[in-house]
Amino acid sequence: MLSHKLKYAYYPGCVAQGACGELHLSTVALSQALGIELIELKKAACCGSGTFKEDSQLLEDTVNARNIALAEELNLPLITHCSTCQGVIGSVDERLKESQENNPDYVGKVNGLLQKEGCLPYRGNTEVIHLLYALIKDYGLAEISDRVTRKLTNLNCAAFYGCYLLRGKKTLREDDPFNPQAMENIFRAIGATPIYYRGRTQCCGWPLSSYATTESFKMAGTHIQEAIEAGADCIVTPCPLCHLNLDSRQPEVEKVIGRKLELPILHLPQLIALALGVSPQELGLNRHIVSTKPVLEKLGF
Repeated sequence: MLSHKLKYAYYPGCVAQGACGELHLSTVALSQALGIELIELKKAACCGSGTFKEDSQLLEDTVNARNIALAEELNLPLITHCSTCQGVIGSVDERLKESQENNPDYVGKVNGLLQKEGCLPYRGNTEVIHLLYALIKDYGLAEISDRVTRKLTNLNCAAFYGCYLLRGKKTLREDDPFNPQAMENIFRAIGATPIYYRGRTQCCGWPLSSYATTESFKMAGTHIQEAIEAGADCIVTPCPLCHLNLDSRQPEVEKVIGRKLELPILHLPQLIALALGVSPQELGLNRHIVSTKPVLEKLGF
């Protein structure tokens, strides 16, 4: 048993409050099932998903220094279920912590801009962590396994890590960016079988989708086909942007590659919460574009 209750400043991000609302639902349900307290940062701003720095690195750093400062005010780590948000905010945190030692004038400039807007200053005394790694490092695989009420036996799960989770930071990495095992270890802890395939650490194609749609869909289609050929019953992702390209656009992807896929794409907290006895309805599994019924039927729902 955990010796203390885990508590985090929760940064849901934009997509989980809109197009992937089921991600927010399932994160809240999972945290409740595990006894984790989430304090939502309702005043937080969009991280920019990597686009702010195309215009100004200072803009990206200032916006996200403010987001981090909101967590610092609570004296809590900032947690997010979006690998893009974790990658962007985490890299800002890493850069500003380095600047505190090597270029304090830059941090002063960021805090000067925050002060002009009446915002709290960035202090650099907390951490930014993805839900996946909080579950492994802070909660523990053994503790999660002990809470399983419905082992996901015979369910073959293919992880799709995406870009930012593995390569958003230069030094403060949580996993091997070329051969990660965090999600596969979670799968094993809840009774599922990990499926390995080439595309699990590659880009889903989402960043290309606004200006190179065909290429984006070909990338997504390749990954989904590889997972199917490796024997996957579903793909599980820790990033809602990856989920959008792999799930909500899967019908369009099928038209581009000329092949039916129909592979369910689950959010990581949905999968874990199922094993903890949370109902599919509470997890929003009826909200996906690609039906999750094959997964649920295999699990006996």
